[in-house]
Amino acid sequence: MRVILAEDSTLLREGLVRLLAEEGHEVLAAVGDAGALLAAVSAAEPPPEVVVVDVRMPPTHTDEGVRAALEIRRRRPEIGVLVLSQYVEKRYATELITADIAGVGYLLKDRVAQVDEFLDALDRIGAGGAAFDPEVVRQLLTRGSRADPLSRLTPRESDVLGHMAQGRTNAGIAGQLHISQSAVEKHVNAIFDKLDLAQGAGYSRRVLAVLRYLGS
Repeated sequence: MRVILAEDSTLLREGLVRLLAEEGHEVLAAVGDAGALLAAVSAAEPPPEVVVVDVRMPPTHTDEGVRAALEIRRRRPEIGVLVLSQYVEKRYATELITADIAGVGYLLKDRVAQVDEFLDALDRIGAGGAAFDPEVVRQLLTRGSRADPLSRLTPRESDVLGHMAQGRTNAGIAGQLHISQSAVEKHVNAIFDKLDLAQGAGYSRRVLAVLRYLGS
């Protein structure tokens, strides 16, 4: 697929360029700041299928990267975005995925070292799916309220919800947990029931199950 990279660490950026090229992907541009990322996306014709961007970039190294990612999603929602972060940035992770998780991913940089997982996440995002680091999901789903409806879930249902939030299909969850797909479907329906997500037109219960009680 066509990819644009935005990472201010030259070593990591060049490493990712080489990795993606070896896997047969076309790296349209590899830049070191958010302004250059937005310019590269605007100039690319045809556009990239996925943008990989660090959360913190020059000049302030705070939120330039993720703000650029949100701007790309606003302008070109068909472009997938994979955000990389050293730590879980709850505010930005929630903002990024609240509107639409199709074609969105958020991985901790430690996950990049696990090449197969990184490439799998990239492929899922390029295909219009989602990919979220398990630690990101865990922290986003952690709430302090005693009335938290997530507390109603069994350990197995919590596992299934965690994999749903990583963007896995029922078949993918079944493979990860070594259970049948029909068992996964039963757990998913139980999650919908316990989170009071009635079936209806106009919204995805699967998305709401992941996002409804996330903290901002």
